[in-house]
Amino acid sequence: MSKSYTKAINTDVSKLLKSERKAKDMTQHDIASKLMKPQSFVAKYENGEKKLTIGEFVLVCKSMGLDPSWIIRKISKP
Repeated sequence: MSKSYTKAINTDVSKLLKSERKAKDMTQHDIASKLMKPQSFVAKYENGEKKLTIGEFVLVCKSMGLDPSWIIRKISKP
């Protein structure tokens, strides 16, 4: 698997998480507070500066009331 393919997946995840956060009228600060992280943590993964670990991904999803498998299914569709 190429680095460009995995980078594209990371970008898709970041965009979808940001889109879902906004759709739920949540701020970066709202998510960060639930995760007990600084707001910059959310800004960095949303802007692609930070890759989420699988554990962080699950916690971010849960902080927004999302099922992590839904995100994965959504980005896996051709």
